[in-house]
Amino acid sequence: MASSCRRPEHMAPPEIFYNEEEAKKYSQNSRMIEIQSQMSERAVELLNLPEDQPCFLLDVGCGSGLSGDYLSEEGHFWVGVDISTAMLDVALDREVEGDLVLGDMGEGLPFRPGTFDGCISISALQWLCNADKKTHSPPKRLYTFFSTLYSSLSRGARAVFQLYPENSEQLELITSQAMKAGFSGGMVVDYPNSTKAKKFFLCLFAGFSGTLPKGLVSETVDRDVPNQVQFTGQRSRFKNMKGKSAKKGKDWVLEKKERRRRQGREVRADTKYTARQRRPHF
Repeated sequence: MASSCRRPEHMAPPEIFYNEEEAKKYSQNSRMIEIQSQMSERAVELLNLPEDQPCFLLDVGCGSGLSGDYLSEEGHFWVGVDISTAMLDVALDREVEGDLVLGDMGEGLPFRPGTFDGCISISALQWLCNADKKTHSPPKRLYTFFSTLYSSLSRGARAVFQLYPENSEQLELITSQAMKAGFSGGMVVDYPNSTKAKKFFLCLFAGFSGTLPKGLVSETVDRDVPNQVQFTGQRSRFKNMKGKSAKKGKDWVLEKKERRRRQGREVRADTKYTARQRRPHF
């Protein structure tokens, strides 16, 4: 079964896909509400906010306000941004406690510098990887979003995105634009070996290099499986090379290993023997 045909972002632009009918599901479907609440709880946990202190948070792709409900329950104040008027109408009908803003995150965020103590986003970021209009360039839209988000966060704040990446190239595109905008951080993967429970969280640090949290694991299934991929503001050592490395040469091997690390795969450590030519056995 091809997963691409089931991905909402391939069906229609978000402002059209999330119409009144779809928006109603988010306020009436108990399974959706439960999943949204669980992912919001995990995202807030990864934010690592100070205990017993209300914070001012941004919810990007807030939809009908289910994640905002969790933020309110935890005693935080929040502002939600979404591109779908139908979803925001449901949030208004539900009388959520946060302030709501209609906007396209790919065009940037309209907030003053240092406004927020943190940001969460549930199932929204992958939509920026699609070009829904001729004028849309996913790398530019991602960079515009991340750079305005970086500005609107207080220094030392975190942003946590739960997302459904389509493939490793998409993850690399997202993380490279986040780095370009000034963030450090990385990907935290919960239950990496489970098809149903596996969840990706992009955990970004604004203005500092924090310690990346560990992903949740099942003791029986996920032990010894890597569940985080850290990146920093350092550029890849291969960025300025012209053309591709000679295939099977040392640089080619190191480049391939580095790419696999960024994708979250387990890779042997580099040593002075990496890509060493071995004598043929007779």
